[in-house]
Amino acid sequence: MELTGEFEFGHQDRGEIYDYVERHGSIKPKRLRRALDIEPRAFGHHVAILKRDGVLAEVDGELRVAFEDVDEEEFSADGVDCTIRGARQEDLTGLVGAIREVAEEGAYIEAETVADVVDHEEVLIRHNQLESRVFFVATVEDDVVGWVHLNVPEVGKLRHTARLTLGVLPEYRGRGIGGRLMDRGVDWAADEGYEKIYNSIPSTNQAAIQFLAGHGWETEAIREDHYKLGDDYVDEVMMARWL
Repeated sequence: MELTGEFEFGHQDRGEIYDYVERHGSIKPKRLRRALDIEPRAFGHHVAILKRDGVLAEVDGELRVAFEDVDEEEFSADGVDCTIRGARQEDLTGLVGAIREVAEEGAYIEAETVADVVDHEEVLIRHNQLESRVFFVATVEDDVVGWVHLNVPEVGKLRHTARLTLGVLPEYRGRGIGGRLMDRGVDWAADEGYEKIYNSIPSTNQAAIQFLAGHGWETEAIREDHYKLGDDYVDEVMMARWL
């Protein structure tokens, strides 16, 4: 999945069209044209150029920020048929639900933050001058059972880094799904040219720390008593992996 599209569109209307689609995730062309009050012929011309340049794509009659297609990975996870693929806007409800279920275990603060942001914005994929955000999901019978998320700051001195979060619903753990999601996220980041991925985890989440260590992550620092879970202060373990 390659982020496409530059932020120089050659025409103000094209920039406004892209910005509106990016903020809303998915929108029908007629509704978009009315929202921006652009003359129909000019609107059609600008949208055609944005599609031609790989900036926007039309899926099921709605415009979205364009991404290169990614082959779906299908496999048997300990007797359960599972698929890993790029997340789609229509996955939003199921994905947020899965993230919240994992976060409610109380040991993954970063995931809880991701769920709050996505639920508030109601947009999965972001690609603008401040940040880029992508998700891959693991599904069983079209239900989201796991995810890997990468958030990339579009700030010059940090553009070589990406923040990664990953989780699998409790009933689907121990089947290799998490490892495959990790591989998909790492491969995407490496293909996009990022040099380092990082994540922060409460020290009480030893399972996650061991999982990351087993996939080549190292502890960079520990911030003492950084989290407060209930009445207890818990250290933050800051982990990273160079690609």
